[in-house]
Amino acid sequence: MVKATAGAAVVEALRAEGVRYVFGIVAHTFQPMIEALYGQSDIRFVSGRHEQGSAFMADGFARASGLPGVCVAVSGPGVTNLMTGVLAAYQGHSPVIALAGGIARRGVHRGAPQEADNIGIMRPVTKDAIRVESADRIPDLFRHAFRQAMAGKKGPVFIELPMDVLESPEFDADILSPDAYRVHHRVPGDPEQVRRAAQLLTESKRPVIIAGGGVNHSGATREVVELAELLSIPMVTPFQGNDAVPNAHPLYVGSLGTSPARAAPEAAELCAKADVIVAIGSRLNGATTGYDNRFISKDARIIQIEIDEEEIGRSFPITVGIHGDAKAVLQDVLAVIRAQGTEGGDPRWKAEATALKARRRARLDAEARLSGMPLKPQRVYGELRKVIPPEAIVTLDAGTCPGIGFDRLEFQQPRTLIAPGDLGGLGFAFPEALGAKLGRPEAPVIAIHGDGGFLYNSQELETAVREKIATVTIVMNNNEWGSEKLIELRRDPNRLVGVDITNPRFDKLAELYGARGFYVERAGDLGDAVKAALASGLPSVIEVPVEPIGQTLPVR
Repeated sequence: MVKATAGAAVVEALRAEGVRYVFGIVAHTFQPMIEALYGQSDIRFVSGRHEQGSAFMADGFARASGLPGVCVAVSGPGVTNLMTGVLAAYQGHSPVIALAGGIARRGVHRGAPQEADNIGIMRPVTKDAIRVESADRIPDLFRHAFRQAMAGKKGPVFIELPMDVLESPEFDADILSPDAYRVHHRVPGDPEQVRRAAQLLTESKRPVIIAGGGVNHSGATREVVELAELLSIPMVTPFQGNDAVPNAHPLYVGSLGTSPARAAPEAAELCAKADVIVAIGSRLNGATTGYDNRFISKDARIIQIEIDEEEIGRSFPITVGIHGDAKAVLQDVLAVIRAQGTEGGDPRWKAEATALKARRRARLDAEARLSGMPLKPQRVYGELRKVIPPEAIVTLDAGTCPGIGFDRLEFQQPRTLIAPGDLGGLGFAFPEALGAKLGRPEAPVIAIHGDGGFLYNSQELETAVREKIATVTIVMNNNEWGSEKLIELRRDPNRLVGVDITNPRFDKLAELYGARGFYVERAGDLGDAVKAALASGLPSVIEVPVEPIGQTLPVR
C-alpha cells in the first residue's frame, strides 16, 4: 500500500509495470497525472505535436521492445486524433495502453466542453475500453488493462480517467508488481494435433513454411529455422512480416503477397506448388493470399498454428489446427519428428527453392544497376541494401515507394521491421521510428516514406530534435500520390484528379527544425548520406527525388 493522490496512483501503477515513457500532449483534464510525473527519473513524459503521432510512438515503442507502450490524450478531439495510432496497434497486435483525461462526471450528457463518448469511440479498436469511476479503482483497473494488453494475442486497451476522479485526494493505493497478479506462460498445443502435424510434415514432398507475425510475438524464430533445416522446408513470410526469419538463410525465398510489385513473385510460385503449408502465427490474410487459390492450392493441406483460435481456419480450410503459442508448439513438433528419426526432406524440392531464391537475387541485383535520373525507387533500395546494418530497425510507411521496399530490403533479426499492416495508414513510419528508437536505443532506426505520407506527421521533427531521438528518415519524393496516380493512369491517363502535389525541400525543412538534412540525387551518394546520418547522433532527413510512378511501375 502507498498513500497517493489519484494522479500519483496512476504514475505508480505505470511504474509497477516498468513503463519508461508516456507519449502525449499536455491537457488540463489529466494535469494531476502530469504533475505527478514531475522530477521522475524513471518515467519520462514525451510531449508530441499531434496525438496521432503520440499513439504511433507508443506503438513503435511496443513493437520494437515487446513491452507495453503508453500514450495519453484529452477527451474528444484528443481521443479521436489518438484513434488512428491505436487502430494501428490493434491490427498489429501491439500492447499499448491508451489513456484519456475525461471531462468531469458532473458534465456528462450536459454538452460540456470536449465531451465525447470516448469509450464508444475506442471500444471497436481495442481489446477493452474502461472508465475509472472512482480513484480507489485505479490500481486494480490498471492491472486489468495491462493484463488484457499482454495476454494471448496482444493489443491495445483504453482507459478513461474523468478529471474529477484524477483530482481526488490521497487514498491507500494497492500497487502490485506484475508477477503478483498475472502469469505469462506459453500455451502448448494439443498433443494429438502436434503428432498429426509432425506426421503430415514428414510425409510431405513439397512442404512450405509461412512464418508470420506470431513468430516474432512468440520469439519462435529459432524453432522455425530448426524445423526448416530438419526437413529441408523452404520458408516464406507473409506480406509485411519479412523479419520473422533471417532473410539470408538458404531456405528463405521471399515474402508472399498479392501485389507483384511489393512481394516476391518467386515466393508465390513456390507456395503455389506446395502440397503441405504450415502457417505459423499467420492469419493467411487477404494481402498475403488474396483469400483464393492463386498461391494456396486447393489440394494443399494446411497446418495452422495460432495463439488466437478464432483465426484458425478463418481464411482457408485446414487439415490440422493447433491453438497455442508458436514457440511452445514448434518445440513439441520438433521433439516428435526427432523421436521418429525422420529427417532430411526431398533434395529436389530444396533445389527448386534454392533456384527460386537465386532468381529473386538476380532480379534485385539487376534493379540495383538501373540507371537514369531521377532515380527509380528500386535503385534506391539497391543502394540501401548495401548500407543498412543488420541490427537496424526499419519502419516502412504506406504508399508505393515505401511499399516496394518489402520485397527489396533484407531483415536478419526479429523485430527489425515495423509496417503499417492491413491499416495502410500514411504518416505511420516516422513517429513509429521515434518510439522504436526509445524502445531499443542501441539499434539504428530508419524510417522510409514517400513525400505525401511524410507530411502527415512531419511536425514530429520538433519532438525528435527536442527529445534528442536520433532516427534517420528517407523521403522518396516524386511530388504525387503514387498509389492513387497509378490507379488513375491505368484507368484513363487523360483524366487525372488530385494526384499531383508539390512539396518543400525536405532536407531544408529538417534543418529549420534543427535536424540534419541531406539531399541526394545520385545513387552513388546515397550510401554515404545514410552513413553520415546514422553517425551524426541527430534526427536526420534524407530527401531522394525519384521518378514518377508511371515510369516506376507498368501502367498497362
